[in-house]
Amino acid sequence: MVTELSKQASVLWAKKRSEEDQQYWLPLIVHLTDTQNTINWLFNQWLSAGQRQLLMGSLSEEDTQHLVKFVGFTHDLGKATPSFQTKKSYDRDDSLDEELNSQLSRGGFLELDQLSLASANKSPHALAGEAILENLGVPESIGAIIGGHHGKSASESPDEQIEDYTANYYQSDNKPQLQQPWKQVQKELFDYGLNSSGYQAVTDIPDISQPQAVVLEGLLIMADWLASSEYLSQDESVPLFPLIAVGQSWHDIDTTRRFRGAMMAWDLGGEWNPQRIDLRDVYKKRWGFNPRPVQKAMTQAIGETTDPGMVVIEAPMGLGKTEIALLAVEQLAYITGRDGLFMGLPTQATTNAMFDRVTEWLTFLAQSQGENFPVKLMHGKAQFNRNYRGIPNALNVYDSEDDFGEVVVNSWFSGKKSILTKFAVGTIDHLLLMGLKQKHLFLRHLGLSGKIVVIDEAHAYDTYMNQYLYKAVEWLGAYHVPIVILSATLPKAKRNELLRSYLKGKYGRKYKQQLSAPKGWEETQAYPLLSVLDGNRIKQVTEFPGQSDQEPMNMQVQRLDLTDEDLISQVVDKISAGGVAGIIVNTVKRAQALAEMVPSDVKLMVLHSAFLATDRAKQETKLQVAIGKHGKRPAKMIVIGTQVLEQSLDIDFDVLYTDIAPMDLILQRAGRLHRHQIARPASLRVPQLFVMGIQGPGDYGDGNEVVYGKYLLMKTDHFMKDTMTLPDDISPLVQQVYEPQTDSEIADIAAAREIFAADFDREKRKSGVFQVGDPNFRFGATIHDWLGRNLGNVDQDEQKASAAVRDIRETLEVILVQHKAEGNFLLDGRPLSDVQPQEIAQQVIRLPAAVTPGIDQAIRDLETLTSRYFLGWQSSVWLKGALALPLDQDFSAVFEGWQLSYSSEFGLKYVKEDEAHGQ
Repeated sequence: MVTELSKQASVLWAKKRSEEDQQYWLPLIVHLTDTQNTINWLFNQWLSAGQRQLLMGSLSEEDTQHLVKFVGFTHDLGKATPSFQTKKSYDRDDSLDEELNSQLSRGGFLELDQLSLASANKSPHALAGEAILENLGVPESIGAIIGGHHGKSASESPDEQIEDYTANYYQSDNKPQLQQPWKQVQKELFDYGLNSSGYQAVTDIPDISQPQAVVLEGLLIMADWLASSEYLSQDESVPLFPLIAVGQSWHDIDTTRRFRGAMMAWDLGGEWNPQRIDLRDVYKKRWGFNPRPVQKAMTQAIGETTDPGMVVIEAPMGLGKTEIALLAVEQLAYITGRDGLFMGLPTQATTNAMFDRVTEWLTFLAQSQGENFPVKLMHGKAQFNRNYRGIPNALNVYDSEDDFGEVVVNSWFSGKKSILTKFAVGTIDHLLLMGLKQKHLFLRHLGLSGKIVVIDEAHAYDTYMNQYLYKAVEWLGAYHVPIVILSATLPKAKRNELLRSYLKGKYGRKYKQQLSAPKGWEETQAYPLLSVLDGNRIKQVTEFPGQSDQEPMNMQVQRLDLTDEDLISQVVDKISAGGVAGIIVNTVKRAQALAEMVPSDVKLMVLHSAFLATDRAKQETKLQVAIGKHGKRPAKMIVIGTQVLEQSLDIDFDVLYTDIAPMDLILQRAGRLHRHQIARPASLRVPQLFVMGIQGPGDYGDGNEVVYGKYLLMKTDHFMKDTMTLPDDISPLVQQVYEPQTDSEIADIAAAREIFAADFDREKRKSGVFQVGDPNFRFGATIHDWLGRNLGNVDQDEQKASAAVRDIRETLEVILVQHKAEGNFLLDGRPLSDVQPQEIAQQVIRLPAAVTPGIDQAIRDLETLTSRYFLGWQSSVWLKGALALPLDQDFSAVFEGWQLSYSSEFGLKYVKEDEAHGQ
């Protein structure tokens, strides 16, 4: 192994900066060694066993380790070029640049002060590194990883880079005496990298498949970022890989000691070692109850798998699917060598609710193992979640011998690194984004490839989102990542498509040739149902012996076509002797209109998406306290809300009114009816569901048809029975509505079906524009052009990324404040000067898309308002970049031609300015 370095190699720099009259640099050889050591440590200590197996493929562990170390060392070989070494420092410190140029001259690189490269920007150092390596014989599948280590690989191999831009690599197009030192030092560093990685010759370096390359690229980016971190946190109290003073050299650094110190500081523990679970008391130990028959049978079947891929759990609302899923995470992690969890949910509200349940379970695991486990809440409002903010920082508890068995937050895993946290609960976007072309996508694939993935409320995603879901599932299949799917109302076509996507990812397009499955598996309507993909076999469990404590619910269903006034009169009359009535409608405007008609002497709660984040959180808490499990139920109350009521809260209505919606959503809403075993008013002891908006055959009103389309509403209307029994009717009803063959039973559906099919095809085509391709398992298949045509800078903007995978128009979030002559106030009356910036930042609301069709102009107008009244916000870490919308003393404002008004009771309303004046 090479241990000596030439003077030439030792004077090259990798990083430089100035700070308070001090000048610092880092020799290139030190950064290459740091990154090689770091990626080797991550491979051996941080990756899960399943990820190591994935990277190995057909290689031995030793050969894989050689490759990992090689890419770690050579990743910045492109910095050993004149185009990089003559770069100016970021802070334009001319004396620092001159000092390092002089150092280069003393090392044998002459005439650099006279060098002026015409096209230096044509050879960025990542691409230059790939060109040098491939020119020296490194396989393209490996070279592309070097070229992509700043987040995006080249569109093709840079075969002609060195020939076209020779001076960028060798200082001169035609002077051998200037070229020679660069050629020598590049070859010297290459040979050093080969030998230090365990290779004898370049021909020892193997080709790998595309899925292996994607994960290895993610690991390289992580290692490079870690080896480029001078300190563990912003306060710079704990050093990792700091620069050294100009005047020191690489001989002054003990790279082994430096690396060990950095890893001891960075590695705050928390590695989960999954154990085989004892089925006898597993539910009792974790949650204090004995399992229901469905829970017991499903948990047993999941534990019997040997090569688990996908687990699909279909069971009624309130049965305890979450507990089955969390136990499945333990079982599947043990079997497949994973050491983390990502749980994805449809909304921020459902995510917050699930986060609390996951942290409770995770605390049990942490205490059982005597470890601190890191957790991440992943959505746009996570920093405002009180329970999440209350979790201790890993750095603060690490030094205490008593603080083990806790759930902690590790602040190093922030921003794009968030998905690398071992345990994460987030909105489904973070999974769907696996399929969207965007810079640094490799990190997302790395983070998810080591976890068990749980997808809750799997029925809740539309055609466009489903395409991204299927793509993500296909790549997870390629990585052999176990997935747990949860739903109470899953159409069989979607269940089958999820299974097929996983099979295609794991076994390729010809998976059907290997598939072993029971006859009729695609058509089964058994319910509850467990479908397990174990290797190439599909198994289904439909028998659940034992006595359940869940009684079937016979629900009376009645269609209503009433005016809004008559509807509220009926609801008030219905609870005249007491009771809690729920009204779930399809639009915010309709919820607000109905709420205003409720008599003032009837207790009312309203919940929808057009509330301030703080008000919505308060409403959800109040609702849970009032009509949640063990709630203190009021004698009489009406709750009016939108779809947020159908999936986020464990609440119970005595009687339920709902706008017409597709059957699966109607049933989800019905899951909030008589949900708990409690005493009820005599007239409401029989569950009653009233379905509104059916104005006539095939006529459901413009509002409902815009939201859900006529086709599914016609089918729901046709198959909805006057009496429905839950859970027995759930699967048959859902399958009837989503089965195309039942169209023939419905008169005059052809036109609606045609529109539905055209919309489906359009959404499918649109979703494919910025999607990554299918996994390519051919050895030598590269990641070139993997991120080809991508969607701008979505990697830097969470809302843009979310909009891209949800196919929604980008909208604006604003902070609502009240601006009066006497000053600025929160909407609850407190002066802004008395409130901490963090609390001000929580007063956010998303403006309706209709209000900001010209989003760029709206941003400019809001920036003008913000700078006029709140210039000081720019110096606050919480408020920097925030947009304010000041309301007047009546809590209203005119903005972009709309009259906006806000109340904590009804939320944000908006009408066209000319309409407002006409009222």
